[in-house]
Amino acid sequence: MAIDVKICGIDRNASIDAAVENGAAYLGFVFYPPSPRNLTIEKATQLINHVPKNIKTVGLFVDPTNLEVEAVLKNTSLDFIQLHGLETPNRVTEIKNLSNLPILKAIQLADQNDLKSAREYFDVADRLLFDAKAPMNLENALPGGNAISFDWGILKDTKIPVPWMLAGGLIAENISEAVKESGTSTIDVSSGVEDIPGRKNLSLIKDFLTAAKAV
Repeated sequence: MAIDVKICGIDRNASIDAAVENGAAYLGFVFYPPSPRNLTIEKATQLINHVPKNIKTVGLFVDPTNLEVEAVLKNTSLDFIQLHGLETPNRVTEIKNLSNLPILKAIQLADQNDLKSAREYFDVADRLLFDAKAPMNLENALPGGNAISFDWGILKDTKIPVPWMLAGGLIAENISEAVKESGTSTIDVSSGVEDIPGRKNLSLIKDFLTAAKAV
């Protein structure tokens, strides 16, 4: 089974080159000011223009206003919008209609009960991304990219009628286990290929994508 990989939180052209050369299918660009991976529209535009046409670009937003989405789309060309906040199904639909782009909706999981909330999005999101829910005592927690994982097994036999990705605490060394336990065919990584939050490590990108190919 071929595993597709999304490298999220792209920070510079060299990160794009490393991801593309080693087989990434998606690249994620963060538009969320509290994140260390946040990009200005000007920087994002320059980076996205550097991405080959055969690689899908994803813009990550967290509970954005219409104006925030429109400002990015006015200046950049994206293939997907990723919503990584507390957006309701109605809000997902609104942003989908506003952007005229497919929506990747993040669902934060800690246990089986959290999966129930995903059902509300089956009819409105084009894809889902299952990420780890940050524990209440985690300092400086972000909506994603916290380098923590969850019990991947809770996804194993769950019937999910839309394509989905697995995220949360993934590194080259645990990709094989994560795929086996969850049954996913697409994985998303951010902190797992960084030196520090917001700074991608080119060698780690290569190692991660090499490990994904070996699954």
